[in-house]
Amino acid sequence: MRGSSPKRRVAALGSAGALVTATLIAGAVAAPTANASAGSGHGRDREARGTAIAAARAAKAGIDWQDCPADWNLAKPIQCGYVTVPLDYAKPHGKQIKLAVDRIGNTGTKAERQGALVYNPGGPGGSGLRFPARVTSKNAVWANAAKAYDFVGFDPRGVGKSAPISCVDPREFVKAPKADPVPDSEADKLAQRKLAREYSEGCQERSGAMLPHMTTPNTARDLDVIRAALGEKKLNFLGVSYGTYLGAVYGTLFPGHVRRMVVDSVVNPSRDKIWYQANLDQDVAFEDRWQDWQDWVAKNDAAYHLGTTRAAVQAKWLQLRATAKKNPIGGVVGPAELISFFQSAPYYDSSWAPVASVFSKYVAGDTQALVDAAAPDLSDTAGNAASENGNAVYTAVECADAKWPTSWQRWDRDNTRLHKDHPFMTWANAWMNLPCATWPAKQQTPVNVKTGKGLPGVLIVQSERDAATPYEGAVELHKRFKGSRLITEKDAGSHGVTGLVNPCVNPRVDSYLLTGKLDGADVTCAPHATPKP
Repeated sequence: MRGSSPKRRVAALGSAGALVTATLIAGAVAAPTANASAGSGHGRDREARGTAIAAARAAKAGIDWQDCPADWNLAKPIQCGYVTVPLDYAKPHGKQIKLAVDRIGNTGTKAERQGALVYNPGGPGGSGLRFPARVTSKNAVWANAAKAYDFVGFDPRGVGKSAPISCVDPREFVKAPKADPVPDSEADKLAQRKLAREYSEGCQERSGAMLPHMTTPNTARDLDVIRAALGEKKLNFLGVSYGTYLGAVYGTLFPGHVRRMVVDSVVNPSRDKIWYQANLDQDVAFEDRWQDWQDWVAKNDAAYHLGTTRAAVQAKWLQLRATAKKNPIGGVVGPAELISFFQSAPYYDSSWAPVASVFSKYVAGDTQALVDAAAPDLSDTAGNAASENGNAVYTAVECADAKWPTSWQRWDRDNTRLHKDHPFMTWANAWMNLPCATWPAKQQTPVNVKTGKGLPGVLIVQSERDAATPYEGAVELHKRFKGSRLITEKDAGSHGVTGLVNPCVNPRVDSYLLTGKLDGADVTCAPHATPKP
């Protein structure tokens, strides 16, 4: 399951934004501190050399900043440009691709400026190009950091404006209703297996040349080339959700190139978790957070009239699901579409009230609100293309990063067992990831995330009940990155903590970004304000 924006996802991590003087250039091309031990020997050495070559080229070329193209919907003073990177870092002089980047200058004085802060929102498959808009929209949470930093976003390889990949026609991808993810029979499972195999074949057909190179380590190398193109000796990085895994891999491959790093809502970087087990862990966490939401809905029965207990709200959900299975609502909203819409509640607290409100209207007899919220809009060509592209990148990266089980018996056993107690998301998540079982391109061994020479203290921020990236992931990265500090938002579970208003979290993030100082010990913060109905 994806780890960023959930709109119209069937189920990693998320469906969710949005990441020169001669001496600076000399600094920008310091040879990468290649931790050969971070991965597998000679291949990584060759790629480290390739990264150094690409970074030197990028430092020399810089970025030709211009006003953004009108159809990017990024208003002045945000500027846009491209950074050229090798498709394959083992062949730095071979085929090149262009990565889209954007920026807004720091809002403070020249003396206050501390360089660029580069952002990745997650996915895999999320675009970071909206990041500078946090400045133009005067987002108060980021006002202090914006004084010191240029906010820089980018589309990772394969995403959006950066050599985008595709696996299926976008209209085909969004059309509804899809089959109920929860199988009633072996025939249902067989049909889903066929769809997963066809999807992986579609990826090969439409984007085959890119697939072997769609890995997190390659995106980390791209990040280092972007750093050099920006004229920065060291990287300041903010990663959310999957962006935390990108940060973890970058910090392992280039420990001496990190200046400040904030990782928020952390993917478990253990090799044993990437990515098959991580998705199973999500299913458990999603069930817990789904129940948190139901408790809140029950507590606010005066507003929603969906029942005064969790069990009553769950009964209404099961009734809605059964109705949609028998007769898709409005002809288009079946169980799969319901899960895609309702899963945003366990993802983000900001979705608690809107999802409950649509549910409440439906139960009161207004079916149109649910159709408007959960059905695809076939006229939204750009939105549907973006959804399809996000899913393609998600699949390509997770399938290429690690070796996946190829035995259907194992998938069937693991998901059947989990579904018993965690029915909300388990099968939807399984089918979303099943293309990895028949993936046509090479699958790598994940990087062994660890502390290398020169890695500074990293700030880790995590809510205790996060569904998309369970809490254990933050604990694991904290262990692996020596000198890191962990801020835990207790009794909270919204995915993405640093963007929320929390007087215990926000000043600590600011202080770290502005001074580099971390607390003397890990910190536990009270939760941000509970949503109001």
